[in-house]
Amino acid sequence: MDALTADYLHKVIAERLEANLVQVQDMSGGCGLAFAVIIVSPIFQGKNKLMRHRLVNNALKQEMNSIHAFTQKVFTPEEWELQKVNYEN
Repeated sequence: MDALTADYLHKVIAERLEANLVQVQDMSGGCGLAFAVIIVSPIFQGKNKLMRHRLVNNALKQEMNSIHAFTQKVFTPEEWELQKVNYEN
């Protein structure tokens, strides 16, 4: 697999996790080795943080083999409404 891009990850996360909102930041300077993501999806409802992270990691299993650093913040739509002010620029 070639180096991953933020746009590619955005697309697959949105599709595979039925996400309402996806923000992907390439932290590696464009080489596709480190990403920070925010994911808002109703599939996280009723799941703790560990279960949510496992869902993301499983959904991106193939891509994770090419990523060296991956930071994720995951929210339900309701949680995001309460938290989004902390993440807006």
